Amino acid sequence: MTRRGALLHAPIPGAPQTSEYPEPYAGYVSHVEGDVLQVLAQQIDDTVTLLREVPPDRADHAYAPGKWTVKEVVGHVNDVERVFCYRAMCFARGETQPQPGFDQDAYVTAGQFQHRPLEQLLDEFAAVRAATVALFHGFGRAEWMRGGIANDAEFTVRAVAYILAGHERHHLAVLRERYL
Repeated sequence: MTRRGALLHAPIPGAPQTSEYPEPYAGYVSHVEGDVLQVLAQQIDDTVTLLREVPPDRADHAYAPGKWTVKEVVGHVNDVERVFCYRAMCFARGETQPQPGFDQDAYVTAGQFQHRPLEQLLDEFAAVRAATVALFHGFGRAEWMRGGIANDAEFTVRAVAYILAGHERHHLAVLRERYL
């Protein structure tokens, strides 16, 4: 941190190449333009501001049977953020052990998000995302380009940053379109 509190970071070496992440993540990566750290940071305010307007009676709403509720979507975004940040940290630190996959539906079920207020889940999103931004700010050029294996696929650290920003944008678009 500088004396004014702003984090400094090494220039990010541009958007990831398609060889840096599995093809199913291409849609997320394509949602992100510009400095990914600025995007990640701005999403804190954008997401929290939008979702604080959800009426309490809509927070447990799902647009169709078997689909997640607003609270479950937010809980899912929080869970994915934590899993992918752990992966990015491992890759940046040179970990050579493959990272496991996870079942997002099982995590949502186990998260019991319906028992928590949406406000609490949004506070958690802001805290988790702030930690994400701080972690990525600490990486130098070499760390951004390091990679590893997760869920039997190769990723680089910079791809993970873009995936996280795009993942949030994807789910926010679904919330706007089908819930709000």
